Amino acid sequence: MSYPAPRYHGEAGEASATFRPAVAEPDLRRRDGGAVHYLARGAATGGGFGLYRWDFGPAVTGPDPHFHRTMSESFFILSGTVRIHDGRGWRDTGPGDFVHVPPGGVHGFRNESGAEASMLLLFAPGAPREEYFEQLVELAGGTRTMTDDERRAFSLRHDNHWIDPS
Repeated sequence: MSYPAPRYHGEAGEASATFRPAVAEPDLRRRDGGAVHYLARGAATGGGFGLYRWDFGPAVTGPDPHFHRTMSESFFILSGTVRIHDGRGWRDTGPGDFVHVPPGGVHGFRNESGAEASMLLLFAPGAPREEYFEQLVELAGGTRTMTDDERRAFSLRHDNHWIDPS
C-alpha cells in the first residue's frame, strides 16, 4: 500500500479548511425526532469521502440489512446504544465503538434502545448521500410516495441493495 497520487500541486499550501461549529443546526430533521448533520459532503471533499452525524430520536428507526457496491460505510458511535448488523447478525454498540463495512459488506443500523443515540457515518468514496437522506424524510413524512418500481429504482440509483430477509 502506498500514498495516492498528489491532488494538490502548489508549493506553499493554502488556507482552505472548513469549520462547522458544534452548535450548528442540523441540515435535516427527521419525523422520528432525529437529525442529520452534513459534516463533509462528498462534493466538498472532491469525492474522497462523505461524513455525517446521525442523531437518533428515541423511536425505533434505521435501515434493514443491505449493501453498497460502490462505497464503504463506517460507523463511530458517539452516544447511546446503536444496533449494527455486521453481515452475521445484530450487535449492540456504544460510545467509542467502530464498525467498518467494505463495499459489498452486508450491514444495517438502528436505534432500538428507547433513548437518543448519535453516531458518525463515513462513506468512502464520497457519494451524494444528501439527496438520498432527504428523499427518505419525504417518504417517511408522507409528502412523497413511490410505487414499488419507483422505490426499486430509487434504491439502485443510490447504491442500496436490500437483502431479502427470508
